[in-house]
Amino acid sequence: MDTPLTDKMLARKEGKVGILTFNNPEKHNAVSFEMWAAAEQILEDFLADEEVRVVILTGAGGRAFVSGADISKFADERQSEEAVQRYNALVERLYSHIYRFPMPTIAMIRGHCIGGGLNLAICCDIRIATEGSRFSLPAAKLGLGYGYAGLRRYSETIGTPATKEIFFTARQYNAAEALARGMVHQVVADADLERTVMDMANTIAGNAPLTVATIKQCLTEVHNDPDKRDLDRCAAMVKACFASNDYIEGRKAFLEKRKPVFTGS
Repeated sequence: MDTPLTDKMLARKEGKVGILTFNNPEKHNAVSFEMWAAAEQILEDFLADEEVRVVILTGAGGRAFVSGADISKFADERQSEEAVQRYNALVERLYSHIYRFPMPTIAMIRGHCIGGGLNLAICCDIRIATEGSRFSLPAAKLGLGYGYAGLRRYSETIGTPATKEIFFTARQYNAAEALARGMVHQVVADADLERTVMDMANTIAGNAPLTVATIKQCLTEVHNDPDKRDLDRCAAMVKACFASNDYIEGRKAFLEKRKPVFTGS
């Protein structure tokens, strides 16, 4: 059962997989300040749970992943310059947190993935969508400014040429077009989405968590500015893998021709 942290955000755990759901289907899962704040707390709770090894982000209702900001809340949430800055700081903090989250993240996309929803999906490590999903970043049709941090994430994730096309045209892309441009990794039939995502999440969760965390951290450092790269941390994490019980278990399981049981220690 889903456990509501607010009536618009849900969190649950299935084995070693944490699932975060944006639950505002009547508004195509448009996100308010309260929802962003709850999402941040859910992620922190997953991170603190030693059992969770992979996080899935998705939207409720079947019509949308996330469709961006909840405009109906603007009068309350953006009524002053200070309020706007507070809102933008929270959203950017959450995007950055997901993008650099210590464990793998998967976006499970069904329906519309628009604006802030596409930003959210791009922040995830892996994106799997249904054949009927649709994608767009309409900033250029709305006259909105778009900042460096977000564009850098797009460029690092799908490449600069695809980023330019998506932003310059501001048009809607179907799932096949999104796949061709790297917006998603895989497109599946609607009925196969949950099974496909959970199979991938469980596969990842069954691998050595120290190894997976080290790989993600090293890849994060690749995209850091050269003077900010923490290569010592990367080296220490690699060393810890070789010193771990999981390394012993992995070799032993290989020789015994069985599935390893990794504990993250």
